[in-house]
Amino acid sequence: MFVHVVNFWLKEGLSAEDRAKFEEGVSSLKNVEGIEVFNVGKPAATDRPVIDRSYDYCLLTVFKDEAAHDVYQVAPIHLKFVETCKQYWDRVLIYDSESI
Repeated sequence: MFVHVVNFWLKEGLSAEDRAKFEEGVSSLKNVEGIEVFNVGKPAATDRPVIDRSYDYCLLTVFKDEAAHDVYQVAPIHLKFVETCKQYWDRVLIYDSESI
């Protein structure tokens, strides 16, 4: 199993319309073939010292293996999302992990 987690920090001052466009774009990624688990969310209301809630959105995708993830990276839907939505974020932080 290959887990791909992407945290997004959006630019300050985005309009509601721009946020909606980002949400539509990131949600479109669920249509990429090979994704076994897909979730997009905002920080939960949990509040403990070890929790980072500074990001705006978190994308979680799970793939069978790294090869399936590599296909996702070059999928037209993924490339379109990056091209059309990169204008909305200031920072992206990615965590990839494989089952042990």
